[in-house]
Amino acid sequence: MSDRIDFTEEDKRKTDIIEDKPEIGDDEGYEKYCFMCHRPESVTGKLIDLPNNICVCQDCMQKSFDAMNNMPFDLSQLTNTPGIHFMNLSDLDGILPKKQKVKKKKEGEPKKPIIDIKDIPAPHKIKAQLDEYVVGQEHAKKAMAVAVYNHYKRVATDTMDDIEIEKSNMLMIGPTGSGKTYLVKTLAKLLDVPLAITDATSLTEAGYIGDDIESVVSKLLTAADNDVEKAEQGIIFIDEIDKIAKKKNTSQRDVSGESVQQGMLKLLEGSEVEVPVGANSKNAMVPLTTINTKNILFICGGAFPDLENIIKERLNKQSSMGFIADLKDKYDKEKNLLSKVTVEDLRNFGMIPEFIGRLPIIFTLQGLDEDMLVKILREPKNAILKQYQKLLALDEVKLDFTDEALHSIAAKAMKKDTGARALRSIIEEFMLDIMYEIPKDDNIGVVTITKEYVEGNGTPMITMRGQAKLPVH
Repeated sequence: MSDRIDFTEEDKRKTDIIEDKPEIGDDEGYEKYCFMCHRPESVTGKLIDLPNNICVCQDCMQKSFDAMNNMPFDLSQLTNTPGIHFMNLSDLDGILPKKQKVKKKKEGEPKKPIIDIKDIPAPHKIKAQLDEYVVGQEHAKKAMAVAVYNHYKRVATDTMDDIEIEKSNMLMIGPTGSGKTYLVKTLAKLLDVPLAITDATSLTEAGYIGDDIESVVSKLLTAADNDVEKAEQGIIFIDEIDKIAKKKNTSQRDVSGESVQQGMLKLLEGSEVEVPVGANSKNAMVPLTTINTKNILFICGGAFPDLENIIKERLNKQSSMGFIADLKDKYDKEKNLLSKVTVEDLRNFGMIPEFIGRLPIIFTLQGLDEDMLVKILREPKNAILKQYQKLLALDEVKLDFTDEALHSIAAKAMKKDTGARALRSIIEEFMLDIMYEIPKDDNIGVVTITKEYVEGNGTPMITMRGQAKLPVH
């Protein structure tokens, strides 16, 4: 009797399909992960491929077999039992996450810094580039340029004669609309590194509704296109950091205040954390990966309302003793009171000392005055006025502003007390009619915005093509 087995045409067709099918997870260099424990293949070892793009590690597969063998009854007896249905793996198609994968680490290649030490711009060059986009804030730009320069030197060299250089995490303090977020965005764009901007107000202690503390690192991983090595050398900007200050005079559990500060200590210092890929919290459908935060630069920023009162109180205590005591209202009209901030003031505000200690570079941004707002309107590379001039230039119309009009806009913005953010809303308000009417007439050549028009007492000056300016009515 012959042992030869004859394959039918159908069997051959199935075999060809299996052989031609590309290996799961190899597309675009992304790593496979275990469906059960969510660990990547680089941690678990070779994964077992199952139908419908499901991969399981050997540990989880063995645990499943052990659990089935230890059952006190035969599973085959349940197949015909009414009311009991076995799950088909094909039912999971379309439910499993498709794009939440981690990029593979190339074996054998040394870890390369994303910024070469020769390519790191010197602090004065970083500041010069920031000057093109940000008006004023000279001390803040200088402090940020030096801190970033030192940080990426540390990342590029990794070590220097066995002397370990500590991280230069930063804390920015400044009133709303003074340019904290804009500075960080501009810096990340100039350096071309991954940047994640997150808000501290949504963070809560683990186990409570809200974003876990690790979600700030997860957002950086997303910004780095799920490339772990790239994310480990990026920048994280945590805005509204003052909102996680310790709550005073409360008997309830402080799940979004002091406990969040304590949870962030290891992140700021540098440690390996498990973060979800493509999600804000860990759950059964999301793979996890490990990221080392040792080389991630953390920049925290906040407006810290009422901090000025704490500074004022401290300064008054120091100067209100004896016959030569200063007046109590001496600091009431001080413009740059925030620049006198100390670690003691931040502790009184509600930041725990361990948290402040991990942000060694503390600097303040000045509140904007009328002259600075006028410069913000006119000077930066992408100034608001230049944006509107570009829009009207597309209609072949020139847009001009008189100096009095610019000062009138700045004065209005000062009253709103929201910094540079107020400028755009004011301009949008009086530019609406102009943007609506201009396309109606092809003969309009120049539109000049005057102080009277900004204040609602007149109309803009219109110049027709080849004619003189029409007077304001």
